[in-house]
Order: sequence, then structure tokens, then C-alpha cells
Amino acid sequence: MVKENDNGNSVVGSETPHRCGLFCLGPLTFHSQAVGHKVRLSKGGRLAERTGTTFRNGLVLSSRPVKIRERIRLRVEKDLFTWHGALRVGFTNVPPSDRSLPLPSMAIPNLTDTPGHWAAPVHESCCREGSELEFWVSYSGTVYVSCNNCTQHKLLTGVDLREPLWAMIDIYGQTCSIFLLGSEKRGVLRTRKSCPAPKRLPSPDVDNLSDLISNLSTFSESSDESLPWPDSPAGEDCVVCMRTKAAVTLPCGHQCLCVPCTPRIIQQFGTCPLCRHVIIAPSEEERRGPL
Repeated sequence: MVKENDNGNSVVGSETPHRCGLFCLGPLTFHSQAVGHKVRLSKGGRLAERTGTTFRNGLVLSSRPVKIRERIRLRVEKDLFTWHGALRVGFTNVPPSDRSLPLPSMAIPNLTDTPGHWAAPVHESCCREGSELEFWVSYSGTVYVSCNNCTQHKLLTGVDLREPLWAMIDIYGQTCSIFLLGSEKRGVLRTRKSCPAPKRLPSPDVDNLSDLISNLSTFSESSDESLPWPDSPAGEDCVVCMRTKAAVTLPCGHQCLCVPCTPRIIQQFGTCPLCRHVIIAPSEEERRGPL
């Protein structure tokens, strides 16, 4: 279902409304475009798999900047003992939107030899299939990692905290697939967490989805003066292209997509790119319109 809100922006209908809570860190997924040459994303951008018979080209970045002491939580879904080495994790202050594709084949040394990148290998014992681990950067610029079968330990120091930081993960060597469990920032009185994701994501109806994409395409071609264009000073940029103003409000309340990117994201994922809530196509009555 597509309609306009009070600001003249497009709004897409959904099954369950969702809005971030007061102590929510914000939605967190893998960035949909800045990914390694052999990476395949699914599950709303939370499952990242390295494909093919290679140990490299598995770089992924977080969809948004992360906070200091925000613990990025991962689960290793699949490993393969054909290779030596395993997961590499770290941070970068180079935005995903500023990167040219294809990404370098390895975080170490291809990225760590360039300014604004910090990464270190995680021990193979922490990267077995089913292992859950978390990593974060402290206020001193030190990166730590801990997992369910090893104690917390220091990975590296010297991270520059003066610019926003994106999480950087290299699905390397024995590690073939990882799932992003979310993130949390522990405080004295409370723990803040990233947006929860639905446990199951139903597949979108293809016929209804085609109608929805058609409606959005028509909207994008409209010459209505109320349509926000990239040079509008208000609002945030689209989380996909990082260039055009986000003008489409999804049912979860996230205004995170520009008009040109929306049909492609709905067709490819069928969910909000930030919180993964399902987007549904118009009903039969809505497609027919008033009698």
C-alpha cells in the first residue's frame, strides 16, 4: 500500500508497525552495496556468505556508523577447514558511500595499509561454526573481542575516534558465513540495543510486489512539486545510494529510501533495509481502486 503522509512523502503499507524505542541504538545490518566481490547478502542484510572456492573477497561493512563501546554481535554460520586463518574484524572512518567497487580482496593488508582502517585477525578457536562473538572499540581507541568459548582480549590499539566509525568485517579463510545478531552498548543503569528483527521473514508475493514496484516507479516519474529531490536541505540521505534525500517512509516509520532506490530494494529484499520489517504489496481492492 502506497500513500502520502502530511509532508507529501510516499508511505508504504506493512503488516506490523514498528518504531525505535527510547533506548534503541538504531537498526544495524550489513551495508547493501559496499560488499566484497564474493559476498552474498540475505535475511534482510544480516546474513553474509562468501561464495566460490576462495579464502578472500569477503569484506562487509556496517550499514551505519557505530558508537564507541557498541558491541557488534556475530554468529559464525559456516566454516571450512580448507584454508588457514579466520575472521578479521575492526573499524574504519571511510564511509561505505565513498568506496569504489570492487572492494579490496582482504582487510589485512589491503585496507589496514591505508589511512582510516584498523583490523586484526580473530583466533580460529573463536570462529568455529556456531560460535558467537562480539567486538567493540573503547574510549581509548582499543579494539576488544570476546566470544562464547574464549575470554575477552585486546586485538589492537590506536583507532582514531575523531571521525564516525563503521564496523568492518572480513569473512576470511576458514570463515564462510556470518550472521549479524545485532549490537548493544552496556551502561551502568541500562543496556541499549539495536533494533530487533523479526524471527521469520515471509517471502513477498511476487504479483503484488510487481504492482507495488509499478506504483513506486510511477511516483518517481511524477513532476509533482511536493516531491523531495536531492538538493533539498532537510532530511537524511538514502541509506542505499547515500546521495539522494530519503523521501519514502516505510511502515516501520523509517524514512530511509529515496524514490529511485525503493523499487529495487523492495524487489530484492521485501523488507525495510534498517529494521527488516516486512513490506506488503497493495490488496486486490486497493489495486482495483474505487468503483
